[in-house]
Amino acid sequence: MPTKPAKTTPRKRKFKSPYSEADLREIFRRFSIQRPEPKGELAHTNPFTLLVAVALSAQATDAGVNRATKELFKVADTPEKMLALGEEKLRDYIKTIGLFRNKAKNVIALSEKLITDFNGEVPKTREELVTLPGVGRKTANVVMSMAFGIPTLAVDTHILRIANRLCLAPGKTPDEVEQKMLAIIPEDYLFHAHHWLILHGRYCCKARKPECEKCVIADLCKSPEKTCDVPAPLVELPPQMID
Repeated sequence: MPTKPAKTTPRKRKFKSPYSEADLREIFRRFSIQRPEPKGELAHTNPFTLLVAVALSAQATDAGVNRATKELFKVADTPEKMLALGEEKLRDYIKTIGLFRNKAKNVIALSEKLITDFNGEVPKTREELVTLPGVGRKTANVVMSMAFGIPTLAVDTHILRIANRLCLAPGKTPDEVEQKMLAIIPEDYLFHAHHWLILHGRYCCKARKPECEKCVIADLCKSPEKTCDVPAPLVELPPQMID
């Protein structure tokens, strides 16, 4: 796994953010102190198992995917082994996950394509990744970041929600939010921004009842829903903070 981010090209803002450059840098500075080395919560052992786990996680929880793949990845941690396992047996491993039949079909198909088109290796570019069955832009971004150290921003439901709630990067679609977020996130914080934002949305700025009293950016937040102006004490948390 990568230890440091790859270089990226300079970006310019393409919309007017209500946050100043100083505010944005301070927001991500605090996230970096709170979780210096944030980690994704999907269990995996290599780029292929990460790709499969992310593909399975659509409309499912990370915990649910991890329970299903714990045994699956013991017998099928490469495209060749997954293809040999077959769609029917794969379904038995992932039947507790939503949409498991269609996901099993896609995992077998992407395994076959990896073997025939990419010599059994997971490609590193978004353009190649999205050619795989069941792999969209979000999945590709996660794999690029976590497997290959390429700074990207995969917009899931948590990021889509807080981007709008906090007025950070309002948008109706994940692609719109992604482009706006990439325009405002300080370059040197981009590599970990994906996980910081997801964890903030999952454990603090929750969908039904945001816990503003626990928020380390409460004084900077511009959400009309904000209930607290005092930031929580800035202490380092474990990479994953599970309530």
